[in-house]
Amino acid sequence: MPSIIPQPESVTTPAGASPIHVDGLVLIAGPTATEHRVALQASTLLSADAGVTVPVAEAPEPGAPAVILHLDASAGSTDGHADGYEVNTTTRPMSVRAASAAGLFHGVQTLRQLLTRDADRGVLIEQAVVVDAPRYSWRGLTLDIARNFFPLDILEDVIDVLAAYKFNVLHLHLTDDQGWRIESPSRPELAKFSSDTSNSGKAEGYLTLADFRQLQDYAAERCISVIPEIDMPGHTNAATAIYGELRPDGQPTEKYEGMEVGFSQLTFDLPATAPFIRDVLGDLAGITDAPYLHVGGDEALTLGKQEYAKFITLLEEAVAETGKKVIMWQEAAAAPTQPGTVLQYWDTRADTAPFVAAAQRGSRFIMSPGNHAYLDMKYTADYERGQDWAGLVELRDSYEWDPATLIEGVPGDQVDGVEAAIWTETLSTREQLFDMLLPRLTAVAEVAWTAPERKDWEDYRTRVAAAADGWRRQGLTFHETPQVDWN
Repeated sequence: MPSIIPQPESVTTPAGASPIHVDGLVLIAGPTATEHRVALQASTLLSADAGVTVPVAEAPEPGAPAVILHLDASAGSTDGHADGYEVNTTTRPMSVRAASAAGLFHGVQTLRQLLTRDADRGVLIEQAVVVDAPRYSWRGLTLDIARNFFPLDILEDVIDVLAAYKFNVLHLHLTDDQGWRIESPSRPELAKFSSDTSNSGKAEGYLTLADFRQLQDYAAERCISVIPEIDMPGHTNAATAIYGELRPDGQPTEKYEGMEVGFSQLTFDLPATAPFIRDVLGDLAGITDAPYLHVGGDEALTLGKQEYAKFITLLEEAVAETGKKVIMWQEAAAAPTQPGTVLQYWDTRADTAPFVAAAQRGSRFIMSPGNHAYLDMKYTADYERGQDWAGLVELRDSYEWDPATLIEGVPGDQVDGVEAAIWTETLSTREQLFDMLLPRLTAVAEVAWTAPERKDWEDYRTRVAAAADGWRRQGLTFHETPQVDWN
């Protein structure tokens, strides 16, 4: 069977069929601008994968292989999911069909994974019929660029990997105690003066408005939404180090490059606090294409219960005023939150009663359990980087869990999806980042996309070993866990 990640809903292969050589392969787009755009993207991706030019053409040369890419409202899984698609490489011409641009793009990712290499014949296309759609509509990665900053080129590399495995959300953690990493027009001092510190002491910087615009455009071309996060009312030392008026004593705090959490806070009753919150969230909303803003809400350990609850209400109101929808970390459930607030679950050690109550109020959930989906956790106790507060997270730990049953008492149909997360206290280079992301990111991709009954650890081990060939060609570092028999 073809080595496709995430595992599709249905894959059939004709008995005795031989793979098709890519020599002369062309792509033929349907009549719309969307079809032509996806065909051009497919041309770039397949040409790089195959090592030969795979052009978009009006028609193939006689006898040469061709793939038609076209939108078709009837294509995809029988559940009618908008991101569903069909790939058929058993017909002539071959085809990728989908009801939406995202589905068509996902079909191209599957087509890429049907390419194989033969020592004698070169690059071939396996013959198969794939009918597919995702389990969850939200399939994301939280990436912390506050503790250590990662510039635009590395973020684009991350987006490329996300797209390859059919993720559709990049959630950027932009602010924390160690740095403010996004330009805020109403508060320009934040990025200018609070972006020169980091956990590593060297990964400084921030995204300009132009950078953020380029990043969103790059992601959108790959059917990925960028969800920005400004974390409040805790994790705020990068802000209080600039603005003394956010502190009761009126004095700025010292800049911070450590790893401890929970010590910083805003103060609700100060005159400067609410205007600050509305300013920075208004700035962020004004440059964000996605319908959501993430406003943190986690680990505000120095705040009393009543003051914390006031902050959660203020944050919800401030986001609503911008016209965006709000996402918060799980702690906000105890405030309590409004029914429309989406909660991101991360700490499996916490009391679940507030989450059950939030679900009863109408909140929905994104699942990011630290003991499965936090990809900055160490693989093994002696691993050279990473943390271990959530335990050791090997590849199988990232693979074997079910978002729908994670929180007892929260109905599975109130789970919108899954986010892996990677925090960068111990990561400051591209190589370190991808070593922790891969291969575990592909395991979370399958959790988010594939129904539990179609998942199989032993089969996945084989498929992820095959995926490593592509990572090597792309120059991506990855951890060769002993849980997989790598080629």
